[in-house]
Amino acid sequence: MRILHIISQAPDFTGSGKYIQQVLVQSAKTGHDNFLVAGVQGNFILPAGLIEDNHCIFIRFDGKDLDFPIPGMSDVMPYESRVFSHMGSRDLAAYHQVFETKIRQALERFRPDIIHTHHLWIVSAIIRRLAPRIPMVTSCHGTCLRQHVLCPEISKRVTADLKQIDHVIALSQTQKQEIIKTIGTDPTRTHVVSGGYNDACFFHTPKTFDGVVELVYAGKLSAAKGVPWLLSSLAKIRHLPFRLHLAGNSSDREKARCLESAGALKEKVVYHGPLSHDDLGKLLRTAHVFVLPSFYEGLPLVLMEALACGCRLVATALPGVKELLEHDDNPMIRLLDLPPLETIDTPYKSDMPQLANRLASVLAQTIQDVQAHPDPDWDYACTKIFPYTWEKIFSKIDRVYQQAANRTGYIRPDGDDVSG
Repeated sequence: MRILHIISQAPDFTGSGKYIQQVLVQSAKTGHDNFLVAGVQGNFILPAGLIEDNHCIFIRFDGKDLDFPIPGMSDVMPYESRVFSHMGSRDLAAYHQVFETKIRQALERFRPDIIHTHHLWIVSAIIRRLAPRIPMVTSCHGTCLRQHVLCPEISKRVTADLKQIDHVIALSQTQKQEIIKTIGTDPTRTHVVSGGYNDACFFHTPKTFDGVVELVYAGKLSAAKGVPWLLSSLAKIRHLPFRLHLAGNSSDREKARCLESAGALKEKVVYHGPLSHDDLGKLLRTAHVFVLPSFYEGLPLVLMEALACGCRLVATALPGVKELLEHDDNPMIRLLDLPPLETIDTPYKSDMPQLANRLASVLAQTIQDVQAHPDPDWDYACTKIFPYTWEKIFSKIDRVYQQAANRTGYIRPDGDDVSG
């Protein structure tokens, strides 16, 4: 099949960009013909070997196609970005017009059998209006649902079109219910398909231990991801033999705040900046513990990546995380329950001292586990990650493509009616 992939923002192929990168790779391996439309930064360079240059159309921000930074699906992104809730009518109109123009070009050049978009937000609504007769699948990554809360006026304008999407892919059962509630999608056409991990980059090698327990956090350096909370918790147990590796980036203000807190731990923190998939895999293979203290996530693929590298996990018991890991009684994993939050990704300030003490206690226990047994139960990790290789995950996505393509009343781009 000819599949047109559309993502509104993928400037560095992290987060949802990492997801679509693997979808493109696996789709090509399966034999599909792929075309990509993506919003990118002005200086973006296509990763080598991902897709042919003549099968791409980019919407470039930062003074190229649009004269403002790329809007992020989260309000804090690991690069310079705009916030949808702060965009005026002029910029929103320009955003809409440029994406519509580029998508029309892609439809005319490629004539797809299937359209696969990412995020239940503005660009997916645009494509549904432009191509109502072409079967359409949209993957929700969670952050778009947060924008419906933060931008209610935009939400009102796009929801009717989003409801007409043929099939929606959710990352978890909890997210599926949130999509149905927010958008009003048909439950029978809203499918739960997890994300996956790249087993060529993330794999196990035996752990060594020289007396220092290596901890890793990888992701945005932001308060919503819990990084300041993690650092304040580690300050309470600084007497223990650990070293924290921070991998990632953020907006200047959030990054500065996190690195300032890290400075109090001095040589116990190493900042790596953003890492490629290969380099993150190398770091995780040398690490003993991966920590994800986030207050909001869809389904964090980095947990699967860390587990594939043989790391113990310490994470907050968010819905997507709990679906993957909650029912396991294994010392490799410790989940920390959160109290009610003040906003979708912000705890009450009054709860922070207690939270810091609880996280410090869990981290101390985990550090002691590593000291006693540096290399944990790899057989357990193998069993857990086996269903989440990208090859297996994409086979589920491909089945959704087949359901969409078999839609009654579908008219191929060449004009032939193939309805049953």
